[in-house]
Amino acid sequence: MRRYRFHALALAVLAAALVPLFGVGGAGASKGVSGKITMVGIWTAQEQKSINAVIAGFKKKNPGANVTYTSGGNNTPTILATAIAGGKPPDVAAVGQPALVRQFATQGHLKPITFAGPTIAKNYGPTGVTLGTVNGKLYGLFFKAANKSTVWYNVKAFRSAGVRPPLNWNQLLNDAKTLRASGIPAYAIGGSEGWTLTDLFENIYLRTATPGKYDLLTDHKIKWTDKTVKQALTLMAQILGDTQNIPGGASAALQTGFPQSVDQVFSKSPKAAMIIEGDFVPGVATTKLKPIVDYNMFPFPSVNASPPAVVLGGDTVIMFKDSPVARAFINYLATPEAATIWARRGGFTSPNRNVPLAAYSDPLTRASAEAITKARFLRFDLSDLEPSSFGATTGQGEWKIFQDFLKNPKNVDGTAAALEKAAAKAFKK
Repeated sequence: MRRYRFHALALAVLAAALVPLFGVGGAGASKGVSGKITMVGIWTAQEQKSINAVIAGFKKKNPGANVTYTSGGNNTPTILATAIAGGKPPDVAAVGQPALVRQFATQGHLKPITFAGPTIAKNYGPTGVTLGTVNGKLYGLFFKAANKSTVWYNVKAFRSAGVRPPLNWNQLLNDAKTLRASGIPAYAIGGSEGWTLTDLFENIYLRTATPGKYDLLTDHKIKWTDKTVKQALTLMAQILGDTQNIPGGASAALQTGFPQSVDQVFSKSPKAAMIIEGDFVPGVATTKLKPIVDYNMFPFPSVNASPPAVVLGGDTVIMFKDSPVARAFINYLATPEAATIWARRGGFTSPNRNVPLAAYSDPLTRASAEAITKARFLRFDLSDLEPSSFGATTGQGEWKIFQDFLKNPKNVDGTAAALEKAAAKAFKK
C-alpha cells in the first residue's frame, strides 16, 4: 500500500477557516427519494444517538428512504478496509482520518460527491470544499469539527478542593495534587481507546516543540526519537505516572473506554475531577448535567509560556456506492438543517458557517468554537494525518504504543523508539 497524507502545514492554514461564521440557515435536501442505504461510522454512545437523530430528520423529509447506521467506533478503518476487500463496503461512511479519505479515494474505492459541491460551497465556503478534495475532485463532506484542546471539569469537585481552572502546566499539576488531597482523583483517562492518549501527546507536543516541529513530525521528516518527542513524553508522564490521581490507577484506565471516562467526571458523584479531551465531551455524557453549574471547561493550559494553540479534529462523510438516496442523504448532511439537529443536542461543532449561533446547546460549546478563532496556532490532529496503520488502528501503532506508555510512563526512551520503528514501517508502504 502506498502512503497518502495531507501536508500538515496546509491543513493548519485551512483549519483557521473552519470556525463557523454563523448566519441564517440555507437550502434543504432533495425530497421524495426512496430506497435503502447503509452507513458505517466512528460515532458511538451518545454521538450514535445524535447521528440517528439527524437521520430521522432526513427520513422525515424523505419518508421512503431508510438509512441504517452501524457504529464501527475505533475499528472503523479496519471494518471499512475489510468490507472493501470483500467487495461489500457500506453505501456511506464517516471517518475521522483525512489520510484515510485520501487513501480510499486514490485507490479508487470512493465515489465522487461533486453533485454536493454547490451545497457544500454555499454552506461551508471554499475551505469545506478543499478539505474534502483529493486530486482535484470532491470526495468528502467535512461534517463535524472538534476543538481537541479543551479540559472539562466537575464544578463541585473543583469547588470542594478550592481550586480554579489552571492557566499553565505547573498550575495543572499543582491543582491535581490538591484535588487528590481533597479525596478525588484528578484525571479521568479512557485508556482502552488509544486515540485519547494520542490527543494528550499532541496537545503537549504542539505547545513544547513549536508548530514547525509538529508539521515535520506529522510528515515523518524528523524521527520520533527526536529530543522534542522525548520532552513531550516526559511531560505526559507527569500525568500518566500520577497513578493515585487516576481512578483505579493505570490498570483501571486501560480498561476504561472514552464514554466511561466522561461519565467519571460528568456525575453528581464524580469519580474524577476532570477529563482532558475535545469539545465533544458533553455530547458523550450519559448523565445530563447543567453547563457552568455542574460542569465547566478551560483551554488546555500553556506550557512554558506557550501561546494559545488548538489541535483540531474532524469527521468526514464519504460515499462508496452511488445512488439517488445516497446523494440525497449527503446533500442533506451538507445543509444547516442537518447540522443544527446535532448542534442542539450538544457535543458538536459544525464547520457549516450557516448554522445559527443559537443552535448551540450551551455557552461552553460556543466558547470552544471561539477558542479556535483566537488560537495563535492551529494544527490538525497529528495521528489522523498519519497512515492509518500507524496513527489510527486499534492494537497497533500509536494507539498501542501509547497504551504501553500508560502502563510504564518511565519508559520514555523505549516509547520513542517504538513509535519511530512503527512510523518508519508505515511510511514505507
